[in-house]
Amino acid sequence: MEFQKLSDSRGIVGNCWSGALGLLGQARAQAMSGSANGARSSYQRFFELWKTADSDIPVLRAARAEFAKLK
Repeated sequence: MEFQKLSDSRGIVGNCWSGALGLLGQARAQAMSGSANGARSSYQRFFELWKTADSDIPVLRAARAEFAKLK
């Protein structure tokens, strides 16, 4: 629920690192609850925000590995 509040706030998601990490948290929560489609969508939104990030950032590498397991 709290991750959803962050992702619903466009100002936070678009302008602050915490918004992007909120999307990642939401994706992880959705994956754990069995909502694979919702998780995929949240991961993709996270990846879109971080598309220009350094690919060696540990949290980004972990998110990619988690996303790959959803397919």
